[in-house]
Amino acid sequence: MIRLVALDADDTLWHNEPLFTDTQARFCELLSRHVDAEVIEQRLLETEVRNLQHYGYGVKSFTLSMVETAIELTDGRVAGAEISRILRMGREMLLGPVDVLDGVHDAVRELAEQHDLMVVTKGDLLDQETKLARSGLGDFFQHVSVVSRKDRAMYESLLAVHGLTAGEFVMVGNSLRSDIVPVAEMGGHAVHVPYGATWTHERVDDRRLATLRYHTLPHLRELPDLLRRLAPV
Repeated sequence: MIRLVALDADDTLWHNEPLFTDTQARFCELLSRHVDAEVIEQRLLETEVRNLQHYGYGVKSFTLSMVETAIELTDGRVAGAEISRILRMGREMLLGPVDVLDGVHDAVRELAEQHDLMVVTKGDLLDQETKLARSGLGDFFQHVSVVSRKDRAMYESLLAVHGLTAGEFVMVGNSLRSDIVPVAEMGGHAVHVPYGATWTHERVDDRRLATLRYHTLPHLRELPDLLRRLAPV
């Protein structure tokens, strides 16, 4: 019996990665008079990964990493006006529209008719709660959990809080590293719904994936049928 279906938010319910990609391109253009774009992109990635332990995930962390990268790559010569533009980019990301993926609203509504639903997402608490409310999907979810990481320990803690076994839990998301691998390793139902673009840090070696059992769907709209096959009502 499936008792709880959890869905990731960014790039599973709504578009997110293109926002970061577009902002990164603007950031590279801003610093182009100082450094080549390839160097900027590589240094920014290194800074983001290094800062995860301090700032976590999300727009605010990304913005701080852009500021830090700009200072380091210019040896402190970056202008105050350029720092101001970077901060403005971050605010624009936070205030931008929430673009729900095609067909997701209908799929989530159908899921909510049969299952208790939960959002499990990384990022900044205020930002993610605000996006969920603005998406028009919030009323379909009984639970929302914004976490600093998605690893096996986090999922095991989540199951313990809700009194669930791994077999009663389904995790759905676009990230193999965060949504699929930890849940599959502990014996839960993991459902991968790929998104067109994936942050480099979220990629997983194919050899590791080959040892795991999980489902892959081309679109979230196919999830209700899959769950009916897994646990007929």
